[in-house]
Amino acid sequence: MAEPEFSAKGVRIERWTRSLTRAGEVLIKDGRLALLTSNGREIDSAPVDSVSTGRPWLPWLAKDDRTVARLNGTRYRLTMGGEPGRSRGPDLTQRFLQAIRQTTHGAHS
Repeated sequence: MAEPEFSAKGVRIERWTRSLTRAGEVLIKDGRLALLTSNGREIDSAPVDSVSTGRPWLPWLAKDDRTVARLNGTRYRLTMGGEPGRSRGPDLTQRFLQAIRQTTHGAHS
């Protein structure tokens, strides 16, 4: 079984004003991005090369631990770093964005 390219637990996943989970998981594995609830139920997933990601544009949302991902036409706000004893949110956010870029770039090489 292949290791995931990126995995972060304790992620707050919101569909803008609606919180879907406060301790979810973001997983990139086998070229797919999956957003999971704390009990492992899939919220949404899509091939990485069809996902767009970036930083929030609004100043009050653009904290270092937050990113926005669009999967299947739905925008999700991801707040990283909620799991105690793990990498801090800004570090996880940078690793997530880098993993998306590398996976997308690798798919087109």
